[in-house]
Amino acid sequence: MNEREVVQNTKEVHTFRSLFEDLKELGIEKDDIVLVHASLSRLGWIAGGQETIVQALKECAGTIIMPSQTGANSEPSCWQDPPVPSSWWPIIRASMPPFCRTSPTRSMGKVVDQFLMDPEVIRSGHPQVSFAGWGPMAESILKDHSLACGLGSGSPLQKLYDLDAKVLLLGIGYERCTCLHLSESKLAGVPCYMQGAAMLVDGKRVWKTFEEIMYDDSDFGRIGADYERAGMPVSKNRLGRLLPLRALCDFGKEWMEMYR
Repeated sequence: MNEREVVQNTKEVHTFRSLFEDLKELGIEKDDIVLVHASLSRLGWIAGGQETIVQALKECAGTIIMPSQTGANSEPSCWQDPPVPSSWWPIIRASMPPFCRTSPTRSMGKVVDQFLMDPEVIRSGHPQVSFAGWGPMAESILKDHSLACGLGSGSPLQKLYDLDAKVLLLGIGYERCTCLHLSESKLAGVPCYMQGAAMLVDGKRVWKTFEEIMYDDSDFGRIGADYERAGMPVSKNRLGRLLPLRALCDFGKEWMEMYR
């Protein structure tokens, strides 16, 4: 959706104050740890855009975590959207810039890109599925991000689960709710494959290979719909949804065991 369409579809302009009040209405409190997913265009026109969203989030919550994935830094033989010729694969592996604090995200949206511009924001070290964070708990949540199964038990998602964090969906539905990948990682018999990425090891660029799960988010929207139909805890308003991460992940695992 371009900006003209966003303006035409906006009935009331969002501001820092209105966003702050809406976030508080959802139930965000000052000491909360919140995993944030956001779509700027679907929220309507905002005075200050993504910068205003980040400011309002920082004013409301205690610790903010956002997925900051870098999908372009991955094994080229696995690429499907679009695929590339096999003759390119060794060239890509040899020349892909290594992951670092400022590596650009891929298809993650303007809000997380704005978030990463903040010098107080830190980032976990996974070369593909990193998370960005701000606040007193960010460092402990993001450190020691496991290379293998990057959205599983050795990831920031598991720490968010253990800390009873909340999930905030701003302008988007469950179909992009990253924490449901933690549910997948706990299923028995989940297929795995060898992934790869360029990263820095002892100051030197290397192409590192590691085992990863074959994630599938195609049914996340159905899981979310059934979660709400089951009367599970969730708060909703015009901005989106706020819900407990642990409850959603537990529900997601049970749902996947039943229907996948």
